[in-house]
Amino acid sequence: MNLSKYDQKYVLIDDIYGDTLMGLARYESYDFLMCEYGGKEDGLFIEDFLIYNSQIASIEEIVPHGTVEIWTEQFILRRYRPEDAEQLYLYLGTDPDMYKYSGWNPYATLEMAQETVRRFIGSYDDEHVYSWVLDVEDVVVGTIGAYDYENDHIEVGFSVVSGWRGRGFATEALTKVLEYLTENEGISYVTAWCAAENAGSRRVLEKSGMEFVSTEKGGITVGDKVYDKLIYEYRQK
Repeated sequence: MNLSKYDQKYVLIDDIYGDTLMGLARYESYDFLMCEYGGKEDGLFIEDFLIYNSQIASIEEIVPHGTVEIWTEQFILRRYRPEDAEQLYLYLGTDPDMYKYSGWNPYATLEMAQETVRRFIGSYDDEHVYSWVLDVEDVVVGTIGAYDYENDHIEVGFSVVSGWRGRGFATEALTKVLEYLTENEGISYVTAWCAAENAGSRRVLEKSGMEFVSTEKGGITVGDKVYDKLIYEYRQK
């Protein structure tokens, strides 16, 4: 069976043992699997699970929906896992820049981070919930999600861990997610907002192809500070 054509495709696999696998496939050759795993044939990885050619009873390409795994040049966008909570608390929850312009910090304590992660994981059966972490070799370097789907519209938000900023991660993640939401999920338009003083977020929104549409004067209050709220929009092409 020619498995190479399924590389970076979403597939549904029935194996010879009666089990079913579904997800983004990553093809590996005979030479690689022989060297790394002692395998004597080629195969596919679905996330971290390896299935060899001879173990596949049937395979078909599918159109995925909801929070699916997305690969970019620098990282993987994947679903939250329970063990992510500690990293999210340490790297985002304790960073004042995380909530400086929003006042929103779902990872402020380890317990809050654990509850947030549980909530995201519990929502994955809803095809209109989209919640990813940015994963670099099992290190959580950021988050991105789209929420409050209604009337063919959804809002997107993102964060990147301070030590990983300046590498284009936020722009790369947002660009991929905007394409996925509009092209794959058929959502007509996506909105986002940021404080007028938040120059970093403004650059990310604009570089990702979002267009500025309006200003809500004094729309954001964080403690004793008030910021104008800039609204951006991305429409299905």
